[in-house]
Amino acid sequence: MTASRTSSMSIDPAVIAALAPKGVLRASINLGNPILANQDPVSGEPFGVSVDLARDFAAYLALPLELVVFDAAGKSVEAVSDERADFGFFAIDPKRGETIAFTAPYVLIEGFYLVREDSDVRTNADVDTADHRVAVGKGSAYDLFLTRELKAAQIVRAPTSPAVVQTFIEQGLEVAAGVKQQLQADASRIGGLRLLDERFMVIAQAMGVACSRGQAAAALLADFVEQKKASGFIAEALARHGIQGASVAPAA
Repeated sequence: MTASRTSSMSIDPAVIAALAPKGVLRASINLGNPILANQDPVSGEPFGVSVDLARDFAAYLALPLELVVFDAAGKSVEAVSDERADFGFFAIDPKRGETIAFTAPYVLIEGFYLVREDSDVRTNADVDTADHRVAVGKGSAYDLFLTRELKAAQIVRAPTSPAVVQTFIEQGLEVAAGVKQQLQADASRIGGLRLLDERFMVIAQAMGVACSRGQAAAALLADFVEQKKASGFIAEALARHGIQGASVAPAA
Protein backbone atom coordinates (compact mmCIF):
# COMPACT_ATOMS: atom_id res chain seq x y z
CA MET A 1 0.00 0.00 0.00
CA THR A 2 1.62 3.23 -1.12
CA ALA A 3 0.48 6.75 -0.36
CA SER A 4 -0.99 8.65 -3.29
CA ARG A 5 0.90 11.71 -4.43
CA THR A 6 -2.45 13.53 -4.50
CA SER A 7 -2.63 13.20 -0.69
CA SER A 8 -0.51 16.34 -0.33
CA MET A 9 -3.13 18.49 -2.08
CA SER A 10 -5.11 18.77 1.18
CA ILE A 11 -2.08 19.53 3.38
CA ASP A 12 -1.26 23.12 4.30
CA PRO A 13 1.85 24.09 2.29
CA ALA A 14 3.21 25.82 5.40
CA VAL A 15 3.22 22.49 7.23
CA ILE A 16 5.02 20.76 4.37
CA ALA A 17 7.57 23.59 4.40
CA ALA A 18 8.04 23.10 8.17
CA LEU A 19 8.66 19.39 7.66
CA ALA A 20 10.97 19.78 4.67
CA PRO A 21 12.33 23.35 4.54
CA LYS A 22 14.88 22.39 1.87
CA GLY A 23 12.22 20.94 -0.44
CA VAL A 24 13.64 17.42 0.05
CA LEU A 25 12.39 15.19 2.84
CA ARG A 26 15.41 13.86 4.74
CA ALA A 27 14.79 10.68 6.74
CA SER A 28 17.18 9.67 9.52
CA ILE A 29 17.62 5.88 9.30
CA ASN A 30 19.26 3.92 12.13
CA LEU A 31 20.92 0.69 11.01
CA GLY A 32 21.67 -0.18 14.64
CA ASN A 33 18.22 -1.74 15.09
CA PRO A 34 17.85 -4.74 12.74
CA ILE A 35 14.12 -4.93 13.44
CA LEU A 36 13.61 -1.66 11.59
CA ALA A 37 16.45 -1.25 9.09
CA ASN A 38 19.28 -3.21 7.52
CA GLN A 39 21.80 -2.66 4.73
CA ASP A 40 21.97 -4.71 1.56
CA PRO A 41 25.44 -6.34 1.58
CA VAL A 42 25.79 -6.00 -2.20
CA SER A 43 24.28 -2.62 -3.06
CA GLY A 44 24.79 -0.98 0.32
CA GLU A 45 21.23 0.34 0.16
CA PRO A 46 19.22 0.45 3.40
CA PHE A 47 15.98 -1.50 3.56
CA GLY A 48 13.38 -2.38 6.16
CA VAL A 49 10.20 -1.21 7.84
CA SER A 50 11.48 2.29 8.61
CA VAL A 51 12.72 2.73 5.04
CA ASP A 52 9.32 1.66 3.70
CA LEU A 53 7.60 4.18 5.97
CA ALA A 54 10.03 6.93 4.97
CA ARG A 55 9.33 6.38 1.29
CA ASP A 56 5.59 6.30 1.83
CA PHE A 57 5.67 9.51 3.88
CA ALA A 58 7.62 11.26 1.14
CA ALA A 59 5.01 10.08 -1.39
CA TYR A 60 2.26 11.29 0.96
CA LEU A 61 3.82 14.77 0.90
CA ALA A 62 4.71 14.56 -2.82
CA LEU A 63 8.37 15.27 -2.00
CA PRO A 64 11.64 13.66 -3.05
CA LEU A 65 13.25 11.56 -0.32
CA GLU A 66 16.83 11.51 0.94
CA LEU A 67 17.92 8.77 3.36
CA VAL A 68 20.44 9.94 5.97
CA VAL A 69 21.89 6.72 7.36
CA PHE A 70 23.52 6.14 10.77
CA ASP A 71 24.90 3.11 12.60
CA ALA A 72 23.57 4.02 16.04
CA ALA A 73 20.37 5.37 17.56
CA GLY A 74 22.06 8.24 19.37
CA LYS A 75 23.50 9.61 16.12
CA SER A 76 20.10 9.34 14.44
CA VAL A 77 18.44 11.27 17.26
CA GLU A 78 21.09 13.99 17.13
CA ALA A 79 20.63 14.42 13.38
CA VAL A 80 16.92 15.16 13.78
CA SER A 81 17.39 17.28 16.90
CA ASP A 82 20.02 19.36 15.08
CA GLU A 83 17.83 19.51 11.95
CA ARG A 84 20.39 17.72 9.78
CA ALA A 85 17.48 15.39 9.01
CA ASP A 86 13.78 16.20 8.94
CA PHE A 87 12.31 13.18 10.73
CA GLY A 88 13.36 9.80 12.01
CA PHE A 89 12.48 6.54 13.72
CA PHE A 90 13.18 6.24 17.43
CA ALA A 91 12.35 4.41 20.62
CA ILE A 92 10.25 6.75 22.75
CA ASP A 93 12.21 7.99 25.74
CA PRO A 94 11.74 10.98 28.08
CA LYS A 95 15.30 12.22 27.52
CA ARG A 96 14.89 12.20 23.75
CA GLY A 97 11.51 13.88 24.20
CA GLU A 98 13.31 17.05 25.27
CA THR A 99 14.13 17.73 21.60
CA ILE A 100 12.00 15.24 19.63
CA ALA A 101 8.21 15.34 19.19
CA PHE A 102 7.18 11.69 18.98
CA THR A 103 4.18 10.15 17.29
CA ALA A 104 2.36 7.32 19.05
CA PRO A 105 4.33 4.08 18.63
CA TYR A 106 3.96 2.07 15.45
CA VAL A 107 5.92 -1.04 16.51
CA LEU A 108 6.61 -2.67 19.88
CA ILE A 109 9.93 -4.51 20.39
CA GLU A 110 11.19 -6.56 23.33
CA GLY A 111 14.44 -5.96 25.18
CA PHE A 112 16.24 -8.93 26.78
CA TYR A 113 19.37 -9.77 28.73
CA LEU A 114 22.01 -12.22 27.47
CA VAL A 115 24.50 -14.10 29.69
CA ARG A 116 26.91 -17.02 29.41
CA GLU A 117 25.52 -20.53 29.80
CA ASP A 118 27.28 -21.03 33.15
CA SER A 119 26.27 -17.64 34.57
CA ASP A 120 24.60 -17.51 37.99
CA VAL A 121 22.26 -14.85 36.57
CA ARG A 122 18.89 -16.56 36.11
CA THR A 123 16.32 -13.77 36.37
CA ASN A 124 16.19 -10.07 35.54
CA ALA A 125 16.35 -9.29 39.26
CA ASP A 126 19.75 -11.02 39.43
CA VAL A 127 21.32 -8.50 37.01
CA ASP A 128 21.43 -5.40 39.20
CA THR A 129 24.32 -6.15 41.56
CA ALA A 130 27.59 -4.31 42.08
CA ASP A 131 29.68 -7.12 40.61
CA HIS A 132 27.86 -7.10 37.26
CA ARG A 133 28.75 -5.08 34.16
CA VAL A 134 26.07 -4.71 31.50
CA ALA A 135 26.91 -4.06 27.85
CA VAL A 136 24.50 -1.77 25.96
CA GLY A 137 24.60 0.16 22.70
CA LYS A 138 25.63 3.75 23.36
CA GLY A 139 22.65 6.09 23.21
CA SER A 140 20.19 3.25 22.53
CA ALA A 141 16.79 2.94 24.20
CA TYR A 142 18.32 0.26 26.44
CA ASP A 143 21.15 2.57 27.46
CA LEU A 144 18.72 5.35 28.40
CA PHE A 145 16.33 2.99 30.22
CA LEU A 146 18.95 1.01 32.13
CA THR A 147 20.85 4.17 33.08
CA ARG A 148 17.71 5.17 34.98
CA GLU A 149 16.74 1.73 36.27
CA LEU A 150 19.94 -0.04 37.31
CA LYS A 151 21.12 1.07 40.74
CA ALA A 152 24.17 -1.14 41.41
CA ALA A 153 25.34 -2.73 38.13
CA GLN A 154 27.83 -0.87 35.95
CA ILE A 155 26.84 0.01 32.37
CA VAL A 156 29.48 -0.48 29.66
CA ARG A 157 28.61 1.22 26.38
CA ALA A 158 29.43 -0.43 23.07
CA PRO A 159 29.78 1.98 20.12
CA THR A 160 26.62 0.60 18.45
CA SER A 161 23.86 -1.86 19.33
CA PRO A 162 25.07 -4.54 16.88
CA ALA A 163 28.47 -4.40 18.63
CA VAL A 164 27.03 -5.16 22.09
CA VAL A 165 27.72 -8.90 22.15
CA GLN A 166 31.20 -8.41 20.70
CA THR A 167 31.94 -5.92 23.51
CA PHE A 168 30.41 -8.33 26.05
CA ILE A 169 32.71 -11.14 24.86
CA GLU A 170 35.91 -9.12 24.34
CA GLN A 171 35.72 -7.38 27.73
CA GLY A 172 34.54 -10.43 29.66
CA LEU A 173 31.39 -8.68 30.88
CA GLU A 174 28.65 -10.42 32.83
CA VAL A 175 25.52 -9.30 30.93
CA ALA A 176 24.54 -7.94 27.51
CA ALA A 177 21.30 -6.05 26.88
CA GLY A 178 19.53 -5.35 23.61
CA VAL A 179 16.97 -6.28 20.97
CA LYS A 180 15.89 -9.88 21.51
CA GLN A 181 16.38 -10.86 17.87
CA GLN A 182 19.91 -9.42 17.66
CA LEU A 183 20.94 -11.19 20.86
CA GLN A 184 19.41 -14.49 19.69
CA ALA A 185 21.27 -14.30 16.39
CA ASP A 186 24.57 -13.56 18.11
CA ALA A 187 24.04 -16.33 20.68
CA SER A 188 23.34 -18.85 17.92
CA ARG A 189 26.43 -17.76 16.00
CA ILE A 190 28.83 -17.73 18.96
CA GLY A 191 27.49 -20.51 21.18
CA GLY A 192 27.73 -20.90 24.95
CA LEU A 193 25.30 -18.05 25.59
CA ARG A 194 21.65 -17.86 26.67
CA LEU A 195 18.89 -15.29 26.96
CA LEU A 196 17.05 -14.84 30.23
CA ASP A 197 13.45 -16.04 30.22
CA GLU A 198 11.71 -12.67 30.47
CA ARG A 199 12.00 -9.29 28.79
CA PHE A 200 13.18 -6.35 30.87
CA MET A 201 11.39 -3.73 28.77
CA VAL A 202 9.10 -3.21 25.81
CA ILE A 203 10.47 -0.63 23.40
CA ALA A 204 7.84 1.59 21.81
CA GLN A 205 9.18 2.60 18.39
CA ALA A 206 7.79 5.85 16.97
CA MET A 207 8.45 8.38 14.27
CA GLY A 208 9.48 11.86 15.32
CA VAL A 209 10.43 15.38 14.26
CA ALA A 210 12.39 18.08 16.03
CA CYS A 211 10.17 20.00 18.44
CA SER A 212 11.41 23.14 16.70
CA ARG A 213 9.43 22.16 13.56
CA GLY A 214 6.19 23.06 15.34
CA GLN A 215 3.03 21.35 16.55
CA ALA A 216 1.36 21.21 13.13
CA ALA A 217 4.27 19.28 11.62
CA ALA A 218 4.28 16.85 14.55
CA ALA A 219 0.51 16.39 14.28
CA LEU A 220 0.72 15.61 10.56
CA LEU A 221 3.36 12.95 11.18
CA ALA A 222 1.30 11.49 14.02
CA ASP A 223 -1.76 11.26 11.76
CA PHE A 224 0.31 9.53 9.07
CA VAL A 225 1.45 6.87 11.56
CA GLU A 226 -2.13 6.14 12.62
CA GLN A 227 -3.11 5.75 8.95
CA LYS A 228 -0.29 3.29 8.35
CA LYS A 229 -1.22 1.19 11.39
CA ALA A 230 -4.91 1.12 10.50
CA SER A 231 -4.37 0.31 6.81
CA GLY A 232 -2.21 -2.75 7.50
CA PHE A 233 0.85 -1.14 5.88
CA ILE A 234 3.11 -1.72 8.91
CA ALA A 235 1.93 -5.30 9.47
CA GLU A 236 2.59 -6.04 5.80
CA ALA A 237 6.06 -4.47 6.00
CA LEU A 238 6.99 -6.57 9.04
CA ALA A 239 5.85 -9.71 7.22
CA ARG A 240 7.57 -8.77 3.96
CA HIS A 241 10.91 -8.27 5.69
CA GLY A 242 10.54 -11.47 7.73
CA ILE A 243 10.57 -9.69 11.08
CA GLN A 244 9.59 -11.80 14.10
CA GLY A 245 9.27 -10.73 17.72
CA ALA A 246 7.90 -7.29 16.90
CA SER A 247 4.22 -6.36 16.79
CA VAL A 248 2.21 -3.47 15.40
CA ALA A 249 1.38 -1.02 18.19
CA PRO A 250 -2.32 -0.46 18.96
CA ALA A 251 -4.12 2.61 17.68
CA ALA A 252 -3.43 5.77 19.65
